[in-house]
Amino acid sequence: MEIETKCLYSGYTPENGGPQTLPIYQSTTFKYNSTEQVAKLFDLTENGFFYSRIGNPTVDAVEQKIADLEGGVGALMTSSGQAANFIAILNILSAGDHMISSNEIYGGTFNLFAVTLKRMGIEVTFVDQDLSIDELQKYVKPNTKAVFGETITNPTISVLDIEKFAEFAHKNNVPLIIDNTFATPVLCRPFEFGADIVTHSTTKYMDGHALTVGGVIVDSGNFDWTNGKFSDLTTPDESYHGVSYTKEFGKAAYIVKARVQLMRDLGATPSAFNAFLINQGLETLSMRIKTHSSNAEQMAQFLAKHEKVEFVNYPTIEGNKYADLAKKYLDGGNSGVIAFSLKGGREAGIKFIDSLKMVSLLVHVADIRSCVLHPASSTHRQMSDKQLLDAGITPGLIRFSVGTENIKDIIEDVSQALDKI
Repeated sequence: MEIETKCLYSGYTPENGGPQTLPIYQSTTFKYNSTEQVAKLFDLTENGFFYSRIGNPTVDAVEQKIADLEGGVGALMTSSGQAANFIAILNILSAGDHMISSNEIYGGTFNLFAVTLKRMGIEVTFVDQDLSIDELQKYVKPNTKAVFGETITNPTISVLDIEKFAEFAHKNNVPLIIDNTFATPVLCRPFEFGADIVTHSTTKYMDGHALTVGGVIVDSGNFDWTNGKFSDLTTPDESYHGVSYTKEFGKAAYIVKARVQLMRDLGATPSAFNAFLINQGLETLSMRIKTHSSNAEQMAQFLAKHEKVEFVNYPTIEGNKYADLAKKYLDGGNSGVIAFSLKGGREAGIKFIDSLKMVSLLVHVADIRSCVLHPASSTHRQMSDKQLLDAGITPGLIRFSVGTENIKDIIEDVSQALDKI
């Protein structure tokens, strides 16, 4: 099936006489007839549901849909995008390990990597994602275990050269983890360009209606975990009677371990109802993301020509240095998020945002309704001035998430707010 059709049909097939839409299995646990059956579930020798912290039929159907959309062997839904990135990293790194990450990432992810992982003994080096492979190689250490980046960066709207980063990661026998939140699998499927693990904040375009917080990890099944660097996946797990994930689960070793070990112990579980809401969003994702992209392109062109705008970051703007990468990796649009800066810096940005009438000031992005945010004073507030500039965030930068309203109405509201500066 094409991706538009997968958005509707993947993950759940109604039985004869069954409900057409995915049911909500709002239950914490599931009944069995014998202790032998339950024992097999706990030994990981049989598939099934026994406790919703680890697996639930509604959640499972949505996981299968997202895995199919991305082209992976399996997926694990989490309670938030932050939890998805945390578990994705913790599944293969532990105290004493090192990771390389692009410095142009979401502020919450930056804090997770720079503060919390550091407290856990995991070191993260942040690099300029435009560096060559030879330049990136200088940051590799003997204990480097992963490379991380975002397809479309939040909030600077840079486009990652996925193939370059994949080549760099694989040269060092480590996986490339890509946060594909802004692009969604409708616009980009990173596995096709060499990525190994994909994460999403499903709170954003996958939900699309600002209804529920969530995240997901998708495993490509392509990385060789037996290369000697990832003993947690190859040596016996004593908490499951000595199971070796690579031996027992093959290509799905990574995602199975994330579920039965980390989700078991950390409990960052989505509810069945939240998974149901995410599925509702996924069913219209292919249509919405195209409208978002079309509206954003028109808005970007309008802003680029306005005398009060200092610069606009969006791939289709003339002279944008990521235009070629966008054409290579993004199919059918560039998402609905724009970054732009106003002449006059922070004060001009504040006046503009406070003058908007329809467009909302929200700590959110990728919603059907247009919204704006000032990253330096909100989502990236914990970063120093140098860290902000290194990440491409100027004091007056505004993140503009263009919704699905009629573009004439969005432009009219933006225009009157600009007039107030």
